[in-house]
Amino acid sequence: MAMAIGGCGDESASADRSTMNTTSATTSTTTAAFTPTPPAPVYDAPFIDRVEWTTTEQGPSLQVLPTESGRYVQGETDLDPAWAEVVALDPTADSPGMREQFACHWRFARIVAPDKTSWNLEPGRPVVTDEEMIASRCNPGGAEEQIP
Repeated sequence: MAMAIGGCGDESASADRSTMNTTSATTSTTTAAFTPTPPAPVYDAPFIDRVEWTTTEQGPSLQVLPTESGRYVQGETDLDPAWAEVVALDPTADSPGMREQFACHWRFARIVAPDKTSWNLEPGRPVVTDEEMIASRCNPGGAEEQIP
């Protein structure tokens, strides 16, 4: 479409007309599908469901049965509160080497075997360095106990 543009004034101005071409543009909008990311699960206390004493080849063994939160919470900030839950459920758990075995399970065993039924702590196991605890797969002084 052509349009003439004229101005007011004398004839010479009218004779000097310019034209302007206009075009019409069509725009389209594309809407992308948005799928929201579900929120990450939140794993709060309690971390321990229950504790039970049993007897194995290693002697007495405290079975610590974690909750879903205890199995899947990330990081170490909840280690102390989780251990406090164990001790609250059975104060005799607070004996030499038991917290270290629990900490090993908390840091490593639940990552390697998150579906393991229980984390088994034996008061008869020796107190060892962190390196020895890890090398023994949280079972210093002997093989992992077999729960009957």
